[in-house]
Amino acid sequence: MTVVPTSALGTVRTVPIPNPGDLLDLLPEPGGLAWVTGGEGLIGWGTAARLELTGPDPFAAAEAWWRELLAGVVVEDEVGLPGCGPVAFGSFAFDGATGTSALVVPETVVGVRDGVWWLTTVAGTGRALPVPGTPPPAPGPVTYGEGSRTAAEWTGAVAEAIRRIDRGEVEKVVLARDVVARAEGPVDPRRLLRRLAAGYPGCWTFAVDGLLGATPEMLVRLEKGIATSRVLAGTLPRTAGGSAALARSAKDLSEHRYGVASVADALARHCGSVEVPDAPYVLALPNVLHLATDVSAVVADGSTSLGLLASLHPSAAVCGSPRPAALAVIRAVEGLDRGRYAGPVGWMNAAGDGEWGIALRCAELDPADPARLRLFAGCGIVAGSDPAEELAESEAKLLPMREALGA
Repeated sequence: MTVVPTSALGTVRTVPIPNPGDLLDLLPEPGGLAWVTGGEGLIGWGTAARLELTGPDPFAAAEAWWRELLAGVVVEDEVGLPGCGPVAFGSFAFDGATGTSALVVPETVVGVRDGVWWLTTVAGTGRALPVPGTPPPAPGPVTYGEGSRTAAEWTGAVAEAIRRIDRGEVEKVVLARDVVARAEGPVDPRRLLRRLAAGYPGCWTFAVDGLLGATPEMLVRLEKGIATSRVLAGTLPRTAGGSAALARSAKDLSEHRYGVASVADALARHCGSVEVPDAPYVLALPNVLHLATDVSAVVADGSTSLGLLASLHPSAAVCGSPRPAALAVIRAVEGLDRGRYAGPVGWMNAAGDGEWGIALRCAELDPADPARLRLFAGCGIVAGSDPAEELAESEAKLLPMREALGA
């Protein structure tokens, strides 16, 4: 575990401000933090406190650190909306046993909700609100290369997963692949964030500690005891007639049921009631169609959003079912270090409420090479899956980041 620094935050002050313009246009530096959907959300910059951790239970460790950090903090909040006061942005590893997770408390946060804008600063360290500047330059031509595995090797891994499903080892398993992108010049993540937010306004555009993307999937939102989750599982590339085909696809409906059941069962451990719609709806994004179900629940045991994450992650939507068997298959055949891809990403406030999506449709910036990124995509494999079709689905899921990198 690495903590920088360990001192208390002192006074955290939130004040209302006039509308300063587009949120993402305000980020003053490439290493900023972001969680934005439909033009609303939070951005931050500077580091008042930071936590890096590995281990099988990162959520409990993160919660203990957050409580200790907040001890003695004086909060002056003149706005009182979710996201005001002390806020930590976080990005968790898919597999805590091998990956590194990070939590960052920014020195300055700008937020907007329902048209109300605010500025939060920590112990007088925050900077003045910046004025929107010129758009960051394009990085030049981008070339793509194979990642941890070639496309042929990855389809072979899919075929092996199908064989294990047919043998009864597992019901569903999600396999991820990566692609390496290299630009002619340095990539400014602020440009990618602006393009992702413009192209996918219904998704949650995020940037935390070098991981950035636009996820369509909300793992859990917790606000005043109400937990909600959007489950996405079952996907087709967007084509004419695709919505009707997806809604009646036995293979995709089966995959979706696993995802919904895993989320509902996890929430039931903490909630007095869990509401699950009778049937999914089709969520249409510019690049793909998803089967989607919105689950809601009333928390009964006082759990924070991190406590809910400990039960929810990894869901069947990014791991498989049953979870232990699916994780074993992933470790055996995927051949990829996911890092924080498909892990929870988002933010939380002093009360432990917050919004945590799943880090999908994303890329990882190379800290040693500002012109290099690793792009990720994953597909749910069930009985009846076809390796070539899964490869095509993964290519469709890579499109948002490819578009963001484009000229």
